Amino acid sequence: MSERKKQSLLTGAGVLAVATVIVKLIGAVYKIPLTNLIGAEGYGYFTGAYAVYTPLYAISMAGLPVAVASMVSRNVELGRVKDAQRLFLISKKLFLIIGLACTAVLVLIAYPYSKLVGAPDNFISIIAIAPCVLFCCLMSAYRGYYEGLNNMTPTGASQVIEAAFKLVIGLAGAYIFMDKSLSYYNENAVNGALDFFGRSVSNESEALSAIYPYAAAVAILGVTVGSVASWFYLWLLYKRKGDGFTREELVNSPEARSPKELRKELLKIAIPVAASSIILNVTNMIDDFTIRARLNRALEVGGEIIKTMYADALTASQTLDSGISTYLYGIHGSVINIKNLIPTITLTLGISAIPVISKAWAAKDMKGIKVSTESAVRVTMMIGLPAGFGIAALSEPILGLLYSSTAEIIPIAAPILRTYGFAMFLFAVATPMTNILQAVGNTKAPIISIIAGAVAKIIYNYIMIGNPEINIQGAAGGSVACYVVMVAINLYELIKTTHVKLDYVSVFLKPFIAAAACGGVAYISYGLLTGSSGLDSKLSCIVSIGFGASIYAIVLLLIKGIVKDDVEMLPKGEKIAKVLEKFKLLG
Repeated sequence: MSERKKQSLLTGAGVLAVATVIVKLIGAVYKIPLTNLIGAEGYGYFTGAYAVYTPLYAISMAGLPVAVASMVSRNVELGRVKDAQRLFLISKKLFLIIGLACTAVLVLIAYPYSKLVGAPDNFISIIAIAPCVLFCCLMSAYRGYYEGLNNMTPTGASQVIEAAFKLVIGLAGAYIFMDKSLSYYNENAVNGALDFFGRSVSNESEALSAIYPYAAAVAILGVTVGSVASWFYLWLLYKRKGDGFTREELVNSPEARSPKELRKELLKIAIPVAASSIILNVTNMIDDFTIRARLNRALEVGGEIIKTMYADALTASQTLDSGISTYLYGIHGSVINIKNLIPTITLTLGISAIPVISKAWAAKDMKGIKVSTESAVRVTMMIGLPAGFGIAALSEPILGLLYSSTAEIIPIAAPILRTYGFAMFLFAVATPMTNILQAVGNTKAPIISIIAGAVAKIIYNYIMIGNPEINIQGAAGGSVACYVVMVAINLYELIKTTHVKLDYVSVFLKPFIAAAACGGVAYISYGLLTGSSGLDSKLSCIVSIGFGASIYAIVLLLIKGIVKDDVEMLPKGEKIAKVLEKFKLLG
């Protein structure tokens, strides 16, 4: 009997989801105070570094682990455990080379790219995050290997460690840097004037503008340190516990194929998977480039319109005219933090589905593919729809709850967040669909869908953001257009490849009905609590979220939106299913 920890699709996803929630809570403790500390302009530098970093990060943390997990799970299903072990050794060497190359690329393009997008000081943050790619590549070999063995716990634990170090090092470092820099300015400025960080500043607003690029870089160093700590945990775990294969499994396994053959097969899967991940994350670079470029254009042709629109916020934040573009981009980045919360959680369903569906595909188990595919998409909808509708209904209160120290950004950020909320289900389901297609060997469709979506985004951003009367408010529409195209193509290809006919009532309609009730109740309850009762807006927001979530659960049960197959994949799922069946609450 194998000593390995095997987890079902939903159990594995549950492990990753718990880790993701912890990571996101840590991230909120990190990014929200960070935004309050370095302001929207400083956060614009932080976000700008991430935009150029994420395509390379996608190779290491999305593309490469998927390829390893898919190959390992198929080989284990076929009893070729020696192939799986040799594959792990090959992947470590290969990913080291890729990591070094990607880090070098990031360092080399840091300044030219920053200058190209009109934010030359951004190169400091890009340099600070560059080594992170190397350690993420090293991590991906371990994560992909354990995921292929249906053990999501190492990935989840390493994510929490990474986030914890990022929080402690990044936030503390930025706080100390801001404090020491401002103290130096206040002690040495003569009538407000001082040569400061290579600039000649004459007041505190100009001094802050000079500090922000460096403070953002210090904060980002926490991300790099976190990746080193996470890799070290995975290295130590494997050193101490190995992979759990029994002697019997190893004896019964055929001899491993040659390294050349395995390397060729790995690259055959990894290249298109990594390509789709890169192209998807290049949309972040497209956002960075097109949003900044079109905002600069909008300011050129209608700067007074924009300054009048956001006069209160620009005055409250002491933003200089030269920093308006970065300031608005930083506000969009603050909204992205909330928007990315749900897709990051549903991403775990895609990761967990890869070994399960890969094994079913290798065994030609079409029923298993249908059950797992429907379950992954349905549970994604059950999470993405209510969360999105709730965010849309309470966009202003949620921003007030999170960004109370920079409340001037709320009137600008709320419409953007509302748009993202209504489209949340698209963002949530895109990656799981991509992972399912990759698990069944269709690696071309995600690339096509992402390219088509990116084209839609570029066109939308160019037209809308360049209009001074729309400016940053057009950024959300570009993302929505991108994901509408992506999800439509991926859904078509998923049905075509697997011949799985989704139960649209169960997968989409029932979660939609319950989610609409959730959003409606949240919106109405917030209005009543803050209006007639005069309850504090923050407390009203929290209570309204609770009301909405409760109504969602009740409606979902009443319309039998929960399916037996999903429940049985959970720990002790059969017992839970029997209880729900007894009360006739399962679909």
